[in-house]
Amino acid sequence: MQAIEVTDFGGNDVIEVTDRDVPDPGPGQVRVEVKAAGINFADIMQRRGHYQGGPEPPYVAGMEVAGVVDAVGEGADREVGDRVMGFADGGAFAEYAVASAGGLLDAPEGMSFAEAAGVPVQFLTAHNCLFEWGGLEEGERVLIHAAAGGVGTAAVQLASNAGADVFGTASTAEKLDLAADLGCDHPVNYTETDFVEAVEEITDGENLDLVLDGIGGETSSQSLETLREFGRMVCYGAASGTPGQLDTGELLFNNYTVYGYHLGRGLVKEPGRVLSAVEPLNEGLASGDLEVIVGHEFDLAEAAEALQFIEDRNSSGKVVLKP
Repeated sequence: MQAIEVTDFGGNDVIEVTDRDVPDPGPGQVRVEVKAAGINFADIMQRRGHYQGGPEPPYVAGMEVAGVVDAVGEGADREVGDRVMGFADGGAFAEYAVASAGGLLDAPEGMSFAEAAGVPVQFLTAHNCLFEWGGLEEGERVLIHAAAGGVGTAAVQLASNAGADVFGTASTAEKLDLAADLGCDHPVNYTETDFVEAVEEITDGENLDLVLDGIGGETSSQSLETLREFGRMVCYGAASGTPGQLDTGELLFNNYTVYGYHLGRGLVKEPGRVLSAVEPLNEGLASGDLEVIVGHEFDLAEAAEALQFIEDRNSSGKVVLKP
């Protein structure tokens, strides 16, 4: 089978298209014929060697998969032919991948595999950060950074549907228009406008209840400035390449609450808390209240180009690979 291998830590020049044996599922695992694989910024961080607990090269990249079960290991609660989406046990950027049966969800009938590949990471992360971690309530103000990205497009819809007043940042007019179409009430172009000043002006200095920060770096510390007293922030990534550094004096004086969120560790340590989002997400996707925004599709052999496309901040919505 064709697979995408990371040969060493580094840039996209360490990515190679290779031929590998089709893997066999072990106990509790299934083999999935991959129809689409979701790309996440975590894949980029792993390739750079900046992802805590990430794989050591050489490895087949990819963690998010959608496809059809084609072989079932001993004790795995799945059937050959099941349409599934979820988390591969590594190696999703390939024609076949193995996955723990417990890490897979049913892919809804009528949903394309490209769309299904945009659900597990993005929508679970967005719902968890907003509600299970962030405690968002109707009428509150929330700021969603990278509002036109994979998590961002999911979070904007979820927050808007929940009756929140939604602020969102993005880098281009096209991305801002997408966010607005999905329910972002206050789109802010962070390349042209200081988002801290924009929030203060729009809210008449009352500021925000919640911020979702997947950027890190200076964005994290600046985001604290947009919070009202007793406000909350959920940090779920560091797309800037640098973790945020927060002033604990600001935290103390303003009674801020800052949560860390990691989907993988959450699934291991508190799976019930993470997966409580599945039912409302399924209902929203089935009813049409939620839409998976697939912005870009690449052939599997174009993995390096797809990752660079994301790193260059050209993407909007979900980026997927298709074998």
